[in-house]
Parts: sequence; structure tokens; C-alpha cells
Amino acid sequence: MNKLDTWVNIPEDSDFTIYNLPFGIFSTENSSPRVGVAIGDKILDLADLAEKEIIAVHPSILKQETLNEFIGLGKHITKNVRLDVQNLLVQKDSPLKDLPDLFIPLDKAQMHLPVHIGDYTDFYSSIEHATNVGKMFRDPENALLPNWRHIPVGYHGRASSIVVSGTSIKRPKGQVLPKDASSPVFKASGRLDFELEMGFITGKNTNLGESVSTSEADDYIFGLVLFNDWSARDIQKWEYVPLGPFLGKSFGSSISPWIVTLEALEPFKVAGPNQDPEVLPYLKYKGEKNYDITLEVALVPKDGEEQTVSTSNYKYMYWNMAQQLAHHTVNGCNINVGDVMASGTISGKDETSYGSMLEISWGGTKPVTLKDGSKRTFIEDYDTVVMRGFAEKDGIRVGFGEVKGQILPNN
Repeated sequence: MNKLDTWVNIPEDSDFTIYNLPFGIFSTENSSPRVGVAIGDKILDLADLAEKEIIAVHPSILKQETLNEFIGLGKHITKNVRLDVQNLLVQKDSPLKDLPDLFIPLDKAQMHLPVHIGDYTDFYSSIEHATNVGKMFRDPENALLPNWRHIPVGYHGRASSIVVSGTSIKRPKGQVLPKDASSPVFKASGRLDFELEMGFITGKNTNLGESVSTSEADDYIFGLVLFNDWSARDIQKWEYVPLGPFLGKSFGSSISPWIVTLEALEPFKVAGPNQDPEVLPYLKYKGEKNYDITLEVALVPKDGEEQTVSTSNYKYMYWNMAQQLAHHTVNGCNINVGDVMASGTISGKDETSYGSMLEISWGGTKPVTLKDGSKRTFIEDYDTVVMRGFAEKDGIRVGFGEVKGQILPNN
């Protein structure tokens, strides 16, 4: 990638560099929700930019409460908008230099859910995570179920309970089967967990009966976000047989507010792991489809100090986004602009890179000691979980900011 010099002052180690320019929805005390682009510690107001006819998009599209209409214009428009903004932030005689009011400090803005999410699918695509769970709950010698290496396993989740970063989550209640008991009890979850995930946002509609091939997938993926799929492990364990996750998952998931485009992530493509046995023809793909994105999870106890509990990477994924989308649509299932498809928990090859407390504490048998001396096997009331992610190569950084949420008691 060519090095770019911008006249905007960007703090060192900022996720929102001139190479990134992610899209989001923000509001201020003086403005309603609208489309913005993050640059350094500022937000560039695209709606005002359009009002001044500096970019060629109708202002009404950029004054929406979600990005759906903008994304639905198609990549031939959205890619050009991003490149036009990039050029404006690089040009020495840029008209934006005389328009400082278009740049809103991030700490003066409220971020909103970036898209209206009609549907949400959660995959289970990390072989390390699936193996760890299989070892704990099934058979250490045959941890993976027979279908796992043949299909990107997934389930349809609850779109209505996806919330933007910073939104608190109440501890869920449900049926739990106590150890050595024969009947369930109703109680608040005692094994509340996070799941370190990434999600992709679909950018095109399909009709019922149509499918998307792996070679077409990039055209249908607008960009990526950080995703925390909160999980109540004790509720999940009791309910998931025979039909899978339900109340143990549907109480809440957290999404980061900035969507990083596929175009910004292009330099960070890498080869995925070898897939054995060979996949069926519709799941085969060409080129590099994984992304080298460093991920980390921090835990912050109430009035306590932040502590990193996991460092992982999106490149570990066994099933990539192109395969996930191809499998999702191969039966003719239609997709819509703004659908969210999450990766499933992203775990690496050793315990420092596990993407859930279930794995980090190995089912509650290995407590994590925090800086204040307290111990955690799962998430306690008033704990805050913070996830961050960034890609970096040859001095170029593209990041996602963070997704965080605090767990509140449910009395």
C-alpha cells in the first residue's frame, strides 16, 4: 500500500488512521443521528459534507439513523465516497481545512447501532474453540462432532438484542440443572461468559432461492465489526440439546459502532489453515480469505484496574467469511443489507489466546487472578468486558476501536 500523508493530526497508535476511515452513526447535542467517518480522535460529518456538495451523495441518505440506505447504494458508490474522503484528508489545498466544524471530537459524540439488523447468524468456525469445548463436554479423544470439518456450523440468533458498545447487559435468568440434580431450577445465570468474535455486515440483498458463491462473497460483504456474543453457559448447557442455543444466548450481544470496510482490510489478507478433509465444491475458494487482525479481551472489575485476559487473532479461523456466506445461502436463504454474521468464538492455539472464560478457566477449574487479588472463573456483576482489535503491517494500522459492556445484576 502506498504511504499517505494527511494534514489531520492523528494521535499515535490510533485505530482510525487515514488508511481506515470506517463508517458509523453518531449524534451530538446539536445534531440528530447521521453518518460519520472516524479519523484520529475526530468524526467527519458526512451529512454536512454532502450538504455542501463536497461529496456526491444526497444529504438525506447520510441523515439516516442507520447505515443501511448508504450501504445499499452499492460498493461502486460507497468505495468512491471513502476514497473521496481520503483524498480530501490528504490534499494540501483541501476545502476541509477551512471547515473545522465538520470535525466532531469523538468524546463529544454519542455512537449508535450502525445498522438496522434484520437478521443475525452466529457461526462456530474456530477449530481451536470447538476442540476445547468438545474436550470439556464430550470426548477428549474425539472432540469435534462428525460434521464440523465439512460445514461452517451456525445458528440463527436474536437480532433484537444486539446492542451498541457501552450498553449494559442485565444478568440473564433461566432454567439451570444443578450438579448431581435430576430436575432444573430457575435462577440467574452463575456462569456468565463473553465470546470474542468478529462480525461481518452484508451489503447487498439477494432474492429467495438465490445463492452467493465464495468468489462473489466479497461483493456482498460491506465490512467488519467487533462482536461480543454474551453467553450464559449454565442455561445453555441445559437447553441446547436437541435444537441448540436459545435463552443462553438471546439476552444480549454487543457490537462495536464503527464498520471497517473490506477495502481498508485488503492489505492484511492471509492464507487460512489447511482444511482436511477436502471441502465440497461450493465451499472451495481461491486466494487469501483470512485476515491478520490482532484481538484482545480485557476485564475490568467494579472500581478496579483493567486486565488483559486474552490475546488472539482473526487469522486462526478455520472457516472464512466467503465460506460462511456461501454455506448460509446455498439452500436459497435470502440475505438483506445490514444482516450480521458473527464468526463464533475466536480462540488460538494456547491458553493465552482463548476467546471465552469457559476456556480460559477451563470450565471453572482454573480461576483467573485479577490485579486486585480477586478471582474469576466467569463474569461477575459489575464486571466490564472490553474487546479491541487492529491490523498492522509495514507501519500501516487499521483498527476497530472497542466494544465494551458491563454486566448488571438482575434482582
